Amino acid sequence: MLITSETMADTARLIRPHVRRTPVLRTDLADFGGPALPLDLKLECLQHSGSFKARGAFANLLTREIPAAGVVAASGGNHGAAVAYAAKQLGIRATIFVPEVASAAKIALIRQYGADIVIGGARYADALAASETFIAEHGALAVHAYDQMETLLGQGTLGHEIEEDLPEVTTLLVAVGGGGLIGGIAAWYASRIRIVAVEPDGAPTLHDALRAGKPVEAPAGSVASDSLAPRQVGQLMFPIARDHVAESVLVTDDAIIAAQKALWNGARVVAEPGGATALAAILSGAYRPGPDERVAVLVCGSNTTAVDFG
Repeated sequence: MLITSETMADTARLIRPHVRRTPVLRTDLADFGGPALPLDLKLECLQHSGSFKARGAFANLLTREIPAAGVVAASGGNHGAAVAYAAKQLGIRATIFVPEVASAAKIALIRQYGADIVIGGARYADALAASETFIAEHGALAVHAYDQMETLLGQGTLGHEIEEDLPEVTTLLVAVGGGGLIGGIAAWYASRIRIVAVEPDGAPTLHDALRAGKPVEAPAGSVASDSLAPRQVGQLMFPIARDHVAESVLVTDDAIIAAQKALWNGARVVAEPGGATALAAILSGAYRPGPDERVAVLVCGSNTTAVDFG
């Protein structure tokens, strides 16, 4: 199956009964401490399981043959929660591997959905290696967080939805971890709007890959490391990003935390660090829109216990 507008539209129809059409908040950058500028927020943080990952999870579980051993996912937290949620809704056994950096909120959510959870290793790559051993021993189906065709198709449905809801948008800011989200969205738009990748400066995975011309090992240290710090971007998404992502910018951890606070204080929207990273680019000045741009920001995750920012 190829990643095309047709296959993403088909995937959108398939998963529609299982995912939310998340709302758009039409606001102004001034509400968050910036200059006056119309700004649209796509609140995918209100999706089932607290992030966009539910789209890719359902796309996988509804289109692939599931063995008796069920499904396995390695995750910084959000993908694991999404697979656990989808598996619970569809009556499928799920085993989720998460690293020690996974937040307490995400671990609690995975347990709430009834999945078996294994916590170990310092980073996502360690959880992935442990999951691969489990799969080899038990014959379960791997559901990759970002480097999987079905995952990209599922995340691409978000681009389809944003275009329907915000046809006037010219620029969309998207946070990047392994690249499944921006890969799917960029494949949907195919350069019809400006897609801007935003990453923590301590985890410049796509930024370094674009400079090198291929996926490369990158640092993985950030306040958003439980969602935006794999060692490399996916092989499947990289050519899509190379062809259809207009720009890659980096933001500091301080800027990410400030964006979390701004979302709460300005709109009472709760976002985890990874979910606030795209907004951090425009609030910090890492991305400066031109006078004719109509900007939207994807707020992609809300799984945090830090609700009261003071």
